[in-house]
Amino acid sequence: MSQSYNRGLVEDFSRWKEFSAGMWAWIFHKFTGWVLIGYLFTHIAVLSTAISASQNASASELSAGTDVYSSTLTLLESTFVVRLLEVGLLAVAVFHILNGIRLLLVDLGIGLESQDKTFYASLVLTGAIVVASVPTFMAGIGGA
Repeated sequence: MSQSYNRGLVEDFSRWKEFSAGMWAWIFHKFTGWVLIGYLFTHIAVLSTAISASQNASASELSAGTDVYSSTLTLLESTFVVRLLEVGLLAVAVFHILNGIRLLLVDLGIGLESQDKTFYASLVLTGAIVVASVPTFMAGIGGA
């Protein structure tokens, strides 16, 4: 018969202080995965709306050179909040990729004894990549 394990109360929010680096890595990886899935569906919805609006444009709009799809993307890229969200998306994607590589190496038996260090390294590398990319994202379309 297996031994029971006292998991504590679900409402005991002070237990987060007991989490090791491995638990934080697991939490961040799951969170970033869900954020990327949410972004994927949002991205598809926005682009499909812009494409269908572009296909339904009237002949006068098309002759005037108004492309609904391009103007939608230009409007989104010119919005500061959207550019800020793109930086966040970059951070989420880079961390998820780096942590996934770390997990792959651990599954292959490489770096088993230094999992904490590799998790912290993935956080630092994610931060460095994001900070280095901020000027590019904040410049917007055409560097303006």
